Amino acid sequence: MASERPSVLIVEDSLSLGAVYRGYLRDEPYEVSHVPDGMSAMARMSRNPPDAVLLDLQLPDMDGMEILRHVHENHMPVSVVIITGHASVDRAVDAMRFGAFDFVEKPLTAERLLVTVRNAIDKMHMSKLVDRIKDDFQRDHYHGFVGSSLPMQAVYRIIDSAAPSRATVFVTGESGTGKEVCAEAIHRQSDRRDQAFVPLNCAAIPRDLMESEIFGHVKGAFTGAVRDRAGAAKQADGGTLFLDEIAEMDLDLQSKLLRFIQTGSFQPVGGTAIEKVDVRFICATNRDPLVEVAAGRFREDLFYRLHVIPIHLPALRERQDDILELANFFLKRYADEEGKQMSGFDPEVESIFLAYNWPGNVRQLQNVIQNVVVLYNGDVVTRSMLPPPLNTVLPGGGTAPKRIETPLAAGNSIGAATSQQVIRPLREIEREAIEQAVAHFGDNIPMAAAALGVSPSTIYRKRQTWSSEDG
Repeated sequence: MASERPSVLIVEDSLSLGAVYRGYLRDEPYEVSHVPDGMSAMARMSRNPPDAVLLDLQLPDMDGMEILRHVHENHMPVSVVIITGHASVDRAVDAMRFGAFDFVEKPLTAERLLVTVRNAIDKMHMSKLVDRIKDDFQRDHYHGFVGSSLPMQAVYRIIDSAAPSRATVFVTGESGTGKEVCAEAIHRQSDRRDQAFVPLNCAAIPRDLMESEIFGHVKGAFTGAVRDRAGAAKQADGGTLFLDEIAEMDLDLQSKLLRFIQTGSFQPVGGTAIEKVDVRFICATNRDPLVEVAAGRFREDLFYRLHVIPIHLPALRERQDDILELANFFLKRYADEEGKQMSGFDPEVESIFLAYNWPGNVRQLQNVIQNVVVLYNGDVVTRSMLPPPLNTVLPGGGTAPKRIETPLAAGNSIGAATSQQVIRPLREIEREAIEQAVAHFGDNIPMAAAALGVSPSTIYRKRQTWSSEDG
């Protein structure tokens, strides 16, 4: 195991002086080593750069300034202190120009050496700390995320801390904020990165098939079960199981999931054998889980079992510094895919993007950029290319998207109904409102869902139901 003590390398051709300097530093908490020539110093620094170097300029095989220039040109994290018996103003100026921390003349006292070395190491540690802080707080990409805003830096830091653990992570955030991206980032940052990451959308699977999707089934367990099938739990053994939209899960299945999380054991549908797996759980919802618990739609014991490490993903409107960064990222991606030459945005379009509220978050922005790239040609994106409702937003005005007129909004309110009006079933009104919103946004279901305040999976599921009923 490498020492965590600061290291000092003495580069001095005089073995006696090297021994004197080592004696001066004997009681300091440093790892001190000595080499007598330049080639040995270069080799030592290339293998493991020390924190500080005490460098003599008169070496038997090279000028010590060559070593200093090498450190400077290669941006090596080393504080170099020049020690020479042949000092001159020009040499001192050259040394400082190439980044020397200090320039001292021989002979020097123990006190002078100790103060110089302590200051050199303190300076290097401060530089490393600053670099580490910059690395942590100036990341503009993190696994699948794009964005350098402070809210996203906080998310990256939580993922850094949570990933190595086995603890369950509960991700919340509006639709389109990147909850699955977050789950994948946790997996890829963990020591399970080489194992399976298995996502399961609890809102997209019919309730009567959900148990089989999670736990698998044996042949003959139900009509259509013509062979044994491993579920997501088995597929994720050794890796990570991501349960998206977990608040949509049926209450009966929630109790079985709780037992699975507690024991790591499950029973396939129709089977008798108990199977045990090693799975790390991550779950997500775009709802307020405490509201769902209070309403009796989500088991309280399951919530507290899952809600170990919460991560809330900010809405795009809360990370405005990232909007143009994301827009340019998506523009380059889709322009490359489509073989288009689009390389930027008109200033008016940038103002519109910053003024818009983005109810569909990053997913909506991504869809808007893809729409533009597929449908138009040109070097830059202009206002005329933007799909609704972006084409109605005033630059800098923060105008909200055009209100969608629902059947209730277009007519009188229920409270104002007269005896001549017919009260329509809520089911019909809901379907008409959804279809009208989908048509308004040009069949862009995520944008329609954002405007209606529901999950896209809700619209997909309802439209599938209506299609079956219409037969």
